[in-house]
Amino acid sequence: MADDEQRAEALRRATEYRAGADRVEATDDVEQHRAAPPRRPEDHALWVDQQVRAAIERGEFDDLPLQGKPLPHRSTTHDPDWWVKQLIEREQITGILPPALGLRREDAELDDLLDTTGSEERVREIVEDFNRRVVEARRQLQGGPPVITPTREVEVTVAAWHERRRLRAAEHAERARASLRAEPSRRPGWFGSRWFRRG
Repeated sequence: MADDEQRAEALRRATEYRAGADRVEATDDVEQHRAAPPRRPEDHALWVDQQVRAAIERGEFDDLPLQGKPLPHRSTTHDPDWWVKQLIEREQITGILPPALGLRREDAELDDLLDTTGSEERVREIVEDFNRRVVEARRQLQGGPPVITPTREVEVTVAAWHERRRLRAAEHAERARASLRAEPSRRPGWFGSRWFRRG
């Protein structure tokens, strides 16, 4: 008899809750949508579903950053700092990486930086500064990943810089010659001059 009464009470409460939820869905009052969650665990799941449905109807899930796109691929190896690395990449934060990671990234981008430099002296300064920071990072025992970035040979790096510069100049000259060959009719000549043409 007691079980029947408890079931009847639970059914009555569920019916009242569903009737209340239907009333909340029928109104546009935001405060009713955000009412306090019920105290009973059984009713809590229904309340959460109702809140999610109401938020979808209000359009609160529209225009999310990855809407309609696959989730970003994460490597299968366990990395406890994956979220920090994604934040740094997404927000393009610089200057807070551990020395080993910062130097690795800098080593990968060093040739591009050197190509923007116009003098050999400045190239030497940049490479020597890079080498000094690599050696300092190897000496420090502050934890983090080990520093595996190699130092750069200054003379070899300067020679490579000169070679890239020479190749860029040759490419530029070849493009200029090709553009002159492609447009001979545009150059004014004796018969192509404006005053000699009729009409």
